[in-house]
Parts: sequence; C-alpha cells; structure tokens
Amino acid sequence: MTTAIRLEFAEVSKVFAGPGRDTAVTAVEDVSLKVADGQVVSLIGPSGCGKSTLLNLGAGLDRPTSGEVLVDGGRVGGPNDHVAFMLQNDLLLPWRTVRANVELGLEIRGAPVGQRRERSRTLLRQCRIADFAGSFPHQLSGGMRQRVALARTLAVDPHVLLLDEPFSALDAQTRMVLQQDLARNLAANDKTALLITHDLAEAVALSDRVLVMSRRPGRIVEELAVDLPDRDSPIARRQHPRAGGYVAHLMESLDIHHLELGAA
Repeated sequence: MTTAIRLEFAEVSKVFAGPGRDTAVTAVEDVSLKVADGQVVSLIGPSGCGKSTLLNLGAGLDRPTSGEVLVDGGRVGGPNDHVAFMLQNDLLLPWRTVRANVELGLEIRGAPVGQRRERSRTLLRQCRIADFAGSFPHQLSGGMRQRVALARTLAVDPHVLLLDEPFSALDAQTRMVLQQDLARNLAANDKTALLITHDLAEAVALSDRVLVMSRRPGRIVEELAVDLPDRDSPIARRQHPRAGGYVAHLMESLDIHHLELGAA
C-alpha cells in the first residue's frame, strides 16, 4: 500500500525583491521534498539559508516565485486549515486562560462549546498541563507555555505541523522534556511534521529523515534517513549507540568547523 504524501515542495524557488533593480535575493532555489503521512522530517542548514521561508510557503503565508507547494495533493494558495504552525515564540494571548488559548482555533472555526471543551481537556491532559487549565500565561514557566502552544496547535487537528525551532529559547533540560512531549503527542495523534532546528541532536532524536540545506540560495544537498528505534522517545534515541554517529555525519555535512555565520 502506498503511503500518502501530506506535504510536498515541487521545484520551489522564492525570490524576494530588494529596494533596487539588482538587489533581489533568492532565498531558496529549486527545492523538492516530500513528507509522507505520519513522518517527522527535520530541516537543518546555515542561518539565512531559507528554512523559515519554506515553512512560510508551506503554511500559505507566502507564495513561491516558481514551483508548487502541495498539501494532501492540493496546491497551497493561502492559509490552509490542514496546516498548523508552531513557533519559537508561543504567542499565547495574555488575557485568555490556558484552556481558552488552546480552544482559540476551534472557536474561530465555530466549533460548539462542548466540542471545544472536550478537545482541550484531552490535549491538556496529553500535554501534561491539565492542572493549569484556569491559569493565565504569565503564571506559567517557559516550558509550560510551550506545552500550551503545542496543545493549541494540535487542537485544530491539522494534517501537517510546521515547527520553527519551537524549543530553542528553553534551557537544555526543559528542551529535552518538551521534545519528549512533542514526540509522544505526534505519535498519539498520528501527525505529520516538518521541523526546523539548529540542534543536530534534536533533529536525530525526533526525525525519520533529516534534510540538509546549503547556504543561500537554499537547496537540499543531502537527505539522511535516521534508522533508530523509539521515535516516540527522543531521550532513548539520544542514548542509542548509533545516535552520535548520525550527529557527527550531519556536522560533517554542514562543514560545521568552517561554517561562516550567515544572516540571522
């Protein structure tokens, strides 16, 4: 049986116009990639290589200069109900409780109150934040806020999650705990995800495949299949004897020892 392709970039390029005639910037060039149903794929590469540009195109927040972005086989022409975005900044609304933040997307879509409550109750429990359903964002730690953001992202039942360095602002220990939460929730809810990260160990721990991008204009220059057990347990994966070899390979692919700093 053929596995469905949830997200596809087909020969995608994106050029941003500059202030002058000759100042256009090609962010990504001729990028083709596919993410199958249930897969988690990470994008890594130098700063400024176009990783976030690809996520914006996948979310329908921008359009490619050439090529196509498809979700479930349909061309993306704008924001898509089947795609949800999770960012480094949790963007919780400070005047809404944790429960109300999680229910926001469902409320916007007109879901009945009972349905919203049942969905938020389930996800708050899965994300281990149920005891704080009536709290406000300022009363939570950074890790707890990101758990709320994850629950809110899952609440609208997207087919594809686009994750732009969601844990990079957290300390190392909290980040590993949240990676575990993310992996278990993706598995429990049978979700497909495209993750941007600069943390090579995170990419290996969370992903089925890691795609390496070049300096700008960003292109896919390598694909690494991660053949490790327990994808729903990143901590166990980090401890696997082969994990370090994958990280070392990615460091070599990125030429990490000689990498010039790009644009932030």
